[in-house]
Amino acid sequence: MRKGKNIIFGCHFPRLYLCAMKLLDGKLVSQAVKDRLKTQTEERILQGKKVPHLAAILIGNNGASETYVASKVKSCSEIGYKSTLIRLDAGVTQQELLFKLNELNEDFDVDGILVQLPLPKGISEQKIIETIFPSKDVDGFHPESVGRMVQGLPAFYPATPYGILLLLEHYGIETKGKHAVVIGRSNIVGRPISIMLNKNEYPGNCTVTVCHSHTPNLKEICLQGDIIIAALGRPEFLKADMVKHGAVVVDVGITRVADESKKSGFAIKGDVDFENVAPLCSYITPVPGGVGPMTIAALMMNTFKACAAKD
Repeated sequence: MRKGKNIIFGCHFPRLYLCAMKLLDGKLVSQAVKDRLKTQTEERILQGKKVPHLAAILIGNNGASETYVASKVKSCSEIGYKSTLIRLDAGVTQQELLFKLNELNEDFDVDGILVQLPLPKGISEQKIIETIFPSKDVDGFHPESVGRMVQGLPAFYPATPYGILLLLEHYGIETKGKHAVVIGRSNIVGRPISIMLNKNEYPGNCTVTVCHSHTPNLKEICLQGDIIIAALGRPEFLKADMVKHGAVVVDVGITRVADESKKSGFAIKGDVDFENVAPLCSYITPVPGGVGPMTIAALMMNTFKACAAKD
């Protein structure tokens, strides 16, 4: 088991609930994953094999999308991958985007393709996802990728859930026989992580309950969770009275909230009320610095696998 950062919290709970909590440090683990991939990429070069190549399409000038894509391109450079960033105007048509995707599909040197979401109005997200060849679907969103994952076959896992598994694995979190409660049922996080935690391997073998906004007894269900994945996009939704002592809490949320005390005018909040929930936990992810970096690390893992599959 890897050692985490031990933090002793004082809080407004009875003395029984004061505990040593360890941060699930996504920055640290992400760097460890990228260091390992860098070594493996250098070995490929020495063996005369092709270098992994990720192609990213960025449409328009959305600030958040710019930041996300820049982080992915930077990670490629750190590891030693080849990367291609294709910028398209916000007014691009669906047909023009499909044409570009088909070019990348047919380019043997390109191993992974990602189209940064969200897309402009008038472009079908599902159509774009389905156009990317499954063999290059490093985001893990293609229906074939999802179907193979459900059936337990080799597949590219969606990057954020895959990153969560890598994080749990790095810290040696016990999952077998545990009750995992997933709050949120999106196709990007909630649904896939529920399947992945239920699979018959490590990290997995959990009994999984998926909750959502219409779950009537959500608090009672969360209190049963040994592992809680909060992925619903509501700042500080998971409160201390919803978490049992010793639980592992993974916060997927990241939302900008107005905060006049900050120079930027806003603060970054997760889906967990960190200050009050953390004292109860055995492990918890920070926001930022938890799941976010792991999403990029998982994308890098998928890109390497896509390249290696061509050997």
